[in-house]
Amino acid sequence: MSKTKPSGVITITTDFGHKGPFAAVMKGVILTRFPAARVVDLAHDIPPHWPPEAGFWISRSYRYFPAGTVHVAIVDPGVGTEREILVAEVGGHVFLAPDNGLLAPLFAGNVDAAIFCLNVGRLSRLGIATPSLTFHGRDIFAPVAAELASGRLTATDVATPTASWTPGWLEDPEVTSDRVSGIIVTVDAFGNLISNIDQGLLQRFKTPVARVGGHRFELRQTYGRVKPGEYLALVNSFGVLEIARAEGNAAESLGTDRGAPVIVAESGDS
Repeated sequence: MSKTKPSGVITITTDFGHKGPFAAVMKGVILTRFPAARVVDLAHDIPPHWPPEAGFWISRSYRYFPAGTVHVAIVDPGVGTEREILVAEVGGHVFLAPDNGLLAPLFAGNVDAAIFCLNVGRLSRLGIATPSLTFHGRDIFAPVAAELASGRLTATDVATPTASWTPGWLEDPEVTSDRVSGIIVTVDAFGNLISNIDQGLLQRFKTPVARVGGHRFELRQTYGRVKPGEYLALVNSFGVLEIARAEGNAAESLGTDRGAPVIVAESGDS
């Protein structure tokens, strides 16, 4: 791992939701081991068993935290099985997640990423003897995150370098001479349909138009550039294309959700 000093900050991303004590128990374990930790909830409303959304948000959010932050992500339908756990450092940040494709978007294009596979057999030195088969968030991820964030532990203490990991579940946008084809990855609290099409892919078009479910959406700078109730496409604050309805819910009114294809082309060609 690099010589980046731990910041003491830990972010947590899960599909636990807000019903029950699961996320809070993880925080309790972290604070018991590292009372000075500053724990930030990145997201707990990831759709159950859907790692791509967690990876999407983490890969676009981690830069807004101090270098040395530990990012824990648990969307783990394979908990208790033979699936591996990855520890990685990218851009001076540390990431801890199951090896199920969740971190694949983060590794893409980051040739300097240092990636390790957690050696569960070494966890006894942390007082972890027999973790639960159904709550690795509490029994493995939380204590390891606390030790990493405190600086008492580095990846090489409990993990071995690896050059293989599970690829992402979603394909990258397809780019041709006249269009870009992507997918809706997530829907936010406002009903905005957020795609995996990055801003840079739109620069090839003079007047880009997005198409979802047979509907066309002109690209605008912001929500207030159309009348209330009207639809638009825009590049959001995370640098990706989204479909929105001004002062309304685009997902509900269009009947569109995660997984819907998105095509962007020149206005006259779509």
